[in-house]
Amino acid sequence: MTTSRMNPKVDEFLSKAKKWKEEYEKLRQIVLDCELTEEFKWMHPCYTFEEKNIVLIHGFKDYCALLFHKGALLQDTHGFLIQQTENVQAARQIRFTHVQEIVEMEPILKAYIHKAIEVEKAGLEVNFKQNAELVIPEELQNKFEENPALKNAFEALTPGRQRAYLLYFSQPKQSKTRESRIDKYMQQILDGKGLND
Repeated sequence: MTTSRMNPKVDEFLSKAKKWKEEYEKLRQIVLDCELTEEFKWMHPCYTFEEKNIVLIHGFKDYCALLFHKGALLQDTHGFLIQQTENVQAARQIRFTHVQEIVEMEPILKAYIHKAIEVEKAGLEVNFKQNAELVIPEELQNKFEENPALKNAFEALTPGRQRAYLLYFSQPKQSKTRESRIDKYMQQILDGKGLND
């Protein structure tokens, strides 16, 4: 591991890590062996190839992970890549709970990192799903039926605005909460405005 490619901000991040320290250090060594540039983005060690994000190291309560920015494009021959939530379209994680797992998986991890670099070299992009595949919550569907003007106004919004509303309206687990969110923003939709306008 060449120390010249090590970023002092990552050294600082590791020195403060209370959990997953050993795991982070092992992941760092593996990634640096793959000739990537070490940076510090989004408060985490991030590794780039020609200024394109390849992989990020991050930790949660129950696991730490290697996050592949374009993981959706990798051939997951071992079935290790995990989609963090259904709204995450491009990134995929490989999760760990113990440094031993990382040590045992080192050759596989390096193979995945090299595949991720190849994806960048080839200029491949993730095809993000369009709104047709976003689910319209039942509560909004009901409002559309009661108020066709609302449906027309919603469909006239840009895809990005529609998506933001759909994600925001779908988040709450309780129907009542979803409905109150929709009620709150109905006038804004009718006015042709987005969630944050």
